[in-house]
Amino acid sequence: MYRRDFMLVLAGAMTTAPTVRAQQKAMPVIGFLGVASPDLPLVALNLRSFWQGLREEGYFENQNVAAEYRWAENHYDRLPALAAELVHRKVDVIVNEGGRPSAQAARDATSTIPIVFHTSDAVEDGLVASLARPGGNLTGVSLFGYETYPKLFQLASELVPRAKVMGLLVNPNSPAIDELVRIGQQTTSALGVQFSVLKAGTDSELDTAFAKLGEARADLLVIPSDVFLNTHTDQVVALAARHAIPTISGQDRRFAASGGLLGFAPSLPAAYRIKGNYAGRILKGAKPADLPVQQPTTFELVVNLNTAKALGLSVPPSILARADEVIE
Repeated sequence: MYRRDFMLVLAGAMTTAPTVRAQQKAMPVIGFLGVASPDLPLVALNLRSFWQGLREEGYFENQNVAAEYRWAENHYDRLPALAAELVHRKVDVIVNEGGRPSAQAARDATSTIPIVFHTSDAVEDGLVASLARPGGNLTGVSLFGYETYPKLFQLASELVPRAKVMGLLVNPNSPAIDELVRIGQQTTSALGVQFSVLKAGTDSELDTAFAKLGEARADLLVIPSDVFLNTHTDQVVALAARHAIPTISGQDRRFAASGGLLGFAPSLPAAYRIKGNYAGRILKGAKPADLPVQQPTTFELVVNLNTAKALGLSVPPSILARADEVIE
């Protein structure tokens, strides 16, 4: 009798063990596909904002959701293989870090796993059909509508009112180059100043572009956000200092923090919080196709007074009053 009871208990335990394991495996997994490195302070800040957004949807890391991280360490050629690893891992959602390169790598790796991205221009970058109706398995945040670029030239005219020629440094490999040049021409014409375009898509071309500043007679330089230019911030800042040219960037606060004169850009932490919200909603069953791509409502204006002083510039109170951060 005892033996039979024991065997029944043992059989019951054997049938319930797989169920327990299945329950343990049921915790959803978010896969992060990163261009850069988690050691960078800004990346860590953005990730904290993401998890804040996810907590607002009721998900807490290692409690009811897990995370897998893959980092390319700024080697873009690694992104396809890293994206494939996350797909093979069968994560529930893929979240990108680093903008367009990682978003496109994730898109190319899967048409079924939901992807929550941020990128410069979601439609231009080929991620969604439209912002309102993204379709497919991707949604997220589109950071830069072209309407934000005129603001860079307007800030430039406030900062250097004596400027007669405004230069625009663009990456010739960017799919947005024609539109950026058109906006630059239109905006500078409205401001009553001349316009000059400099192009750089490699390290050596950056050196050449800055060497041509005198030929272009540019009094200041505007730099739109671009993957290549953003990853060469230190070189751009060093060249701007060497040539004593006031430089304004559409990059986030990293530009001014690295020694650039002024940066004006959408807040990346705010974008990551939205991404966290969206990832949580997807884990609850929402479809990416039904979640409109968001556009930023929070922008950050950062001014480096040390750089202004080195250039002999006096930053007007109108800019200082609007600045989110002043570096001294």
